[in-house]
Amino acid sequence: MGNKTALYNAHLAAGAKIVDFGGWDMPIHYGSQIEEHHKVRQASGMFDVSHMTIVDVQGEDAQAYLQHLLANDVARLTSVGKALYSGMLNDNGGVIDDLIVYRMPEGFRVVVNCATREKDLAWMQKQAGEFRVTLTERADFSMIAIQGPEAITQTKKVVSAAQSEVITSLGVFFGLESEGWMFCRTGYTGEDGLEVMVPNNQAEAFWNALVAAGVAPCGLGARDTLRLEAGMNLYGSDMDESISPLAANMGWTIAWEPQTRNFVGRAALESQQAAGDQPRLVGLVLEQKAVLRGHQPVFVEGVGEGEITSGTFSPTLGYSIALARVPAGTQSSATVEIRGRQLEVKVVSPPFVRKGQRVYK
Repeated sequence: MGNKTALYNAHLAAGAKIVDFGGWDMPIHYGSQIEEHHKVRQASGMFDVSHMTIVDVQGEDAQAYLQHLLANDVARLTSVGKALYSGMLNDNGGVIDDLIVYRMPEGFRVVVNCATREKDLAWMQKQAGEFRVTLTERADFSMIAIQGPEAITQTKKVVSAAQSEVITSLGVFFGLESEGWMFCRTGYTGEDGLEVMVPNNQAEAFWNALVAAGVAPCGLGARDTLRLEAGMNLYGSDMDESISPLAANMGWTIAWEPQTRNFVGRAALESQQAAGDQPRLVGLVLEQKAVLRGHQPVFVEGVGEGEITSGTFSPTLGYSIALARVPAGTQSSATVEIRGRQLEVKVVSPPFVRKGQRVYK
């Protein structure tokens, strides 16, 4: 038996199929993964993401510490509530984890992945070193992600008037507290929506109120197809400690200025950038009748060989898509080997879908 979130009994009552995910017993679907996927694209759906790890970083040196720890620069968070996405790197420039950090009234709040919790916390503590900071894991919170074109409207129906006003005020990639909860306009689906941190003892009532308001419970299966359509990386598949952010479509998250900021992994990234030989993470589209899957080999004539990192059938597009790490010289076409057959694929720039519409080029 794995760890259970505060919503575990609600999942069972709704008929969820439970699977192990990073040591947690989580719903993979509630009957139809495809229907859940479409619900998020067309209306609203919600996910229990309470297995994610929330860490508060406080103290005199909180900002300096995070400027050392992360490839992106938290000095850019100039107002309370503003958030940014970053890689947390090792000394060789590999991605220990990807995360979101929010500016709080006192310090910062960091949300990291569940499967990497232990190594993340150990690394964060190790890097604290002489910095005057405290790291506090917030296991008292559950997290519910409500996503889709109707997500914000539906959520506002079931919260207090003050909380509704806070939701209305949020810009994209902002998160603010209200009455002991935190509302964040972030997500992992390519749709607008919220990720809400709610005290564990209030999580089930909030979940049930959302159900009553018409928000569909969705499992991690739909979350994966949605994030892949949105071109978003999955840790452990599309990047890990052996992969540079330069080879994972995360170059935009590296804050090179000021040059005096010596974040962990900077020297390695500078050497990689100077060499210019990092592979690319690209999108693949296969319109023939077959499904792209992780670890299938990708062949680029005259250039070399790569590998699919994540692949699936796209419910929105009606054909198969993938992310693949390929040689730097790859252009617009390649072939993928599936069951001994060589099938031609288009090489595109992700994302594939945003707000229900095809967007890849």
